[in-house]
Amino acid sequence: MSDVEEAVTRAHHEEWARVVAALTRRFGDLDIAEEAAAEAFATAVERWPADGVPPNPGAWLTTTANRKAIDRIRRESKRDDKQKEARTLHDDDPPEPLGAIDDDRLRLIFTCCHPALAVDARVALTLRMVGGLTVPEIARGFLVAETTMGQRITRAKAKIKAARIPYRVPSAEDLPARVSGVLTVLFLVFNEGYLATGPDTDPVRHDLTAEAIRLTRLIRTLLPDDGEVAGLLALMLLIEARHPARVSAGGELVALDEQDRGTWDAALIAEGHRLVRERLAAGVAPGRYQLLAAINAVHTSARDGRDTDWSQILALYDQLVRVDSSPVVALNRAIAVAELDGPEVALAVVNRLEDKLSGYHAYHATRADLLRRLGRTQDSRAAYDKAIELAGNTAETAYLARRRDQLR
Repeated sequence: MSDVEEAVTRAHHEEWARVVAALTRRFGDLDIAEEAAAEAFATAVERWPADGVPPNPGAWLTTTANRKAIDRIRRESKRDDKQKEARTLHDDDPPEPLGAIDDDRLRLIFTCCHPALAVDARVALTLRMVGGLTVPEIARGFLVAETTMGQRITRAKAKIKAARIPYRVPSAEDLPARVSGVLTVLFLVFNEGYLATGPDTDPVRHDLTAEAIRLTRLIRTLLPDDGEVAGLLALMLLIEARHPARVSAGGELVALDEQDRGTWDAALIAEGHRLVRERLAAGVAPGRYQLLAAINAVHTSARDGRDTDWSQILALYDQLVRVDSSPVVALNRAIAVAELDGPEVALAVVNRLEDKLSGYHAYHATRADLLRRLGRTQDSRAAYDKAIELAGNTAETAYLARRRDQLR
């Protein structure tokens, strides 16, 4: 990459959300904001190699995008609100200081993650409007056709306009619930990258995990005192640190206790541990993401899987169950129970979850492992077969098939 190409790429990562948010505030239209921002970056690609990178790329892009938006409005022959058009064409308000742009980005995020939208629409719209990913990139990440993803984003923007969803940060009483919705979207993006659900894609999508982490860092900057934001960032970092050891050279998923811990990213682990310690020192009751981050901190503190402090992990899961009583949490807690109280006790816990998790491959994989440890080979093989049938991608399938084939 040339220096100019690197500057454009860096500006796209750092300034896309700022530009789209500033245009959304001024013009009140996500379509105009998105298209004008895209045109501004395309202009940068054409002009910066000849003119040089401007001293303030963000300001240059915002100014250019504003002009593109105004040009588009002028080209349109019909507008419902001519007074609004006149105001936007002759906006003499002085530019706001840079600090206010952060608020605009926060408004944009809350707009994209509004609870009136379906979750899949929130994910797609956030990646497009805040993350700056193209429609083909988002479609590839979630294994849908480009036309389907484009329609999903278009419908989401249309619903925002039709429902008059406000472009603002929620009120103080609504903020905790709305932040939770934003974090859910970001965690969904991360999980799809961490272990893809589809059979015909890379099992680990680093592009999606990296984007989820980048957007969570943005939220952390905008909401530095929110414990769950810090917790989610710590959780992502501690999981992402294990990325180099997640899949073998042969394309098989590598279980945590079999991973080469020397390949883990020490810098990400150190940052994740620091965030966990900061939240502990805050003296505030931890939420779901903070507890999950703490559990992963215990895992990543052990130099060897045999050194894992399972009693501490179980204690953390006991706290998590009180916050999140989902069957998946109960299933993960049972794994810690197996390490402390034995597979028979854990199997009894797992079996009670069948009604809720019978379609979840990890439920059957967990049962298969517990049955294997109890010497119930035939039952274990049947459970592995069911897990393989439900598994989401080739790396998981390869791992489960090897474990099944090792049974005697």
